[in-house]
Amino acid sequence: MPREARAIAHPNIALIKYWGKRDIPLNLPAVSSLSVTLDTFTTDTHVVWDSPSDEVIVNDVILTGKAASRVHRFLDLVGGPDRPKCRVVSHNNFPTAAGLASSASAFSALALATSAAANASLDPIDLSRLARQGSGSASRSIWGGWVRWDKGAEADGRDSHGVPVAARDYWDLSVVVAVVGSGPKPIGSTAGMVRTQQTCPLYPGWVDSAEADVREAEEALHARDLDRLGAAMERSTYKMHATMIATWPPVRYWRPRTLMVLEAIEKLRGQGISAWSTMDAGPNVKVLCGRADVPRVEAAIAETGVEARALGIGEGARLV
Repeated sequence: MPREARAIAHPNIALIKYWGKRDIPLNLPAVSSLSVTLDTFTTDTHVVWDSPSDEVIVNDVILTGKAASRVHRFLDLVGGPDRPKCRVVSHNNFPTAAGLASSASAFSALALATSAAANASLDPIDLSRLARQGSGSASRSIWGGWVRWDKGAEADGRDSHGVPVAARDYWDLSVVVAVVGSGPKPIGSTAGMVRTQQTCPLYPGWVDSAEADVREAEEALHARDLDRLGAAMERSTYKMHATMIATWPPVRYWRPRTLMVLEAIEKLRGQGISAWSTMDAGPNVKVLCGRADVPRVEAAIAETGVEARALGIGEGARLV
């Protein structure tokens, strides 16, 4: 008899960045990272275990080729090579593959729904390890609130998983997303990471300085010091994008309006508003600020001609 389960997960935004892998097949990172899980943006995934055929549907489109194979290989991690056929239906309520961490919520939801449908009993740490093998950042979306992902040292990756460091309600902050572009990015994250590691002369410095950035940001988080956390976050962001730009050929996700938003947020800080920018592998800017400052941040972004979406701190992946 078919078994089925449905799960919902949220994307997370890395405040201290992950860029580069020490093991590609296992998605083991070259550096540790620190993130916050968002609310409002969701991936809703339904898995039917023991279906007539393998089928993957994302946002009403049937996946084929490499995209479908990526999901099938992930299902094999749960059920083995002789697993039954599965039907996966998933939907994002926000732009996909546009630098808004859709893969984080997608594989977090898929890990939870698949393990439930397959009657696999996995605790959150096991789920984080599993989700990581689909998308590295998915290891953090298993939890809500603030999550650290340790790079680990073991070759099999058992010590590389998410670690919750503060609850969703620990700090009343908001993340305002400036949606500069909603289309697919020109180069995927894994390909961009590989190119950076192979050709960027700045990359060793990025790796050597990352752990100190994680410690600084976590200390600032526990102290609820937004200026200190924001500065660490922006420093990590600019260092990561510097390695991309110094790669050959360059990995450049920024667009003209990306710079306009970044400058608008810097101008706000000059006016006494504690608002801080971060970016992932894409053109969109995320701004961390106090909830009371959201209207000022939204107005500043709107003046650049870019759409702004204000989000709160989200909960972890869950069955529904």
